[in-house]
Amino acid sequence: MGSNRLQMRGLTAETLLHLPVRVRGIHVGWPVDLILDAAGRRAIGLDVLCADEAHRFLALAAAEVGEHEISVGSALTLLTDVELAFYREQGSTLRGRGLRDAVLGEDWRIDALVAEEPAPAA
Repeated sequence: MGSNRLQMRGLTAETLLHLPVRVRGIHVGWPVDLILDAAGRRAIGLDVLCADEAHRFLALAAAEVGEHEISVGSALTLLTDVELAFYREQGSTLRGRGLRDAVLGEDWRIDALVAEEPAPAA
């Protein structure tokens, strides 16, 4: 797995949100938002839309990000919507903060933020 692992420094949230989430190679869902800590300085997890159409929380510490997938060892690492709501309330989300993208550094630190572009005037 080491050769498939992405270098975290310089990884963008946009890249991360386009990787499928898999459990032992089986596709279980897609990340739809990045969840940040309360200070907005570090990514702590993902809001994953699973194949059963439920949203679940995936802690980044429990995942291995590779070039072609986000891999987890067990489906039990995808927490229920109750836990997802808890992490959303305690922290914030990339989309909820009106951000388009973020550049992630070591230990999932936010190195840079990219704001949404304002809508063109009519």
